Amino acid sequence: MNLYRSARAVAGASGDDAIDWESAAEAAKAATDPGSITLEAGEREAYARDVRDARAGVRSVSGLEFDVPDTVEIQNRHHWIDANVATFERVMGTLEDHAPPGAFPGVARTINTGTMTVLLAFLGRNVLGQYDPLLLAETPDEDHALYFVRPNILGAADSLAVDSDRFRRWIAFHEVTHAAEFGAAPWLSDHLEQRMEDGIANLSEGSFDRQAFRELDAAMTVVEGYAELLMDHAFDDEYEDLRRKLDERRQGRGPIQQLFRRLLGLGLKRRQYERGKHFFETVVEARDLETASLVWEGPEYLPSHEELDAPRSWLRRVDR
Repeated sequence: MNLYRSARAVAGASGDDAIDWESAAEAAKAATDPGSITLEAGEREAYARDVRDARAGVRSVSGLEFDVPDTVEIQNRHHWIDANVATFERVMGTLEDHAPPGAFPGVARTINTGTMTVLLAFLGRNVLGQYDPLLLAETPDEDHALYFVRPNILGAADSLAVDSDRFRRWIAFHEVTHAAEFGAAPWLSDHLEQRMEDGIANLSEGSFDRQAFRELDAAMTVVEGYAELLMDHAFDDEYEDLRRKLDERRQGRGPIQQLFRRLLGLGLKRRQYERGKHFFETVVEARDLETASLVWEGPEYLPSHEELDAPRSWLRRVDR
């Protein structure tokens, strides 16, 4: 880590945008140990085998037709930061497009760049794996991507005192479930993008589009909950101990880390897991896994915000 270089990069933020993304990426990497991606013998094949097995297992239990992305990367923390700067820039660009000229003077730009630096560095040190649907990409046909942040996976497995191979395999299965969802529902990316753009456009005009964000939250709850459902059926081992230990590790972090988790909405993501999992467990108990998969038939099949807490109402509406 080089905190002086990080601070210098933030202080040198320039340009006309709300954030100097090049400076934010440079500063975040300067403040973050990249970690090693020097693979041990057979490790690359182990990652590939985990992804292949996850694809086969998820296809078998779900009946969904999908494939994993062509881009499957074993990354260090700096690689992850570089890959995700573009995602953050696309999301923020939607806000900037609606902002009046001169809305981001130099001081504000420096503060914004510093804030983004801290968030990128925090996430870069904590993200284990990621399925990236490349939302808001300029080229809609651009392939989705699957990332594994090797030093974070090894570090987490060590701190949790669990077998690193088993832990890595669990992460692979979870991320492949997300690939299954977006592969089975080609409309899903457009649906999420539209709600993001609507919500951000209204924010830039000083109003809050509650409905757009409720629909976005509902869709993401479905995404997270269905992934948990598939994990329960597809993963070829018990994993409750892994989930429990990971949750305990997160809850045991200090106040600064807890604050970052709240700012990043990671507590909201956990709520989406739990709420979505309860919805799908109720649907499967009342019907079956095939009925649960109806959510990917089209946006009209997604449960509403209210139906997520009343799964039987959703069943009455869509069950054939």
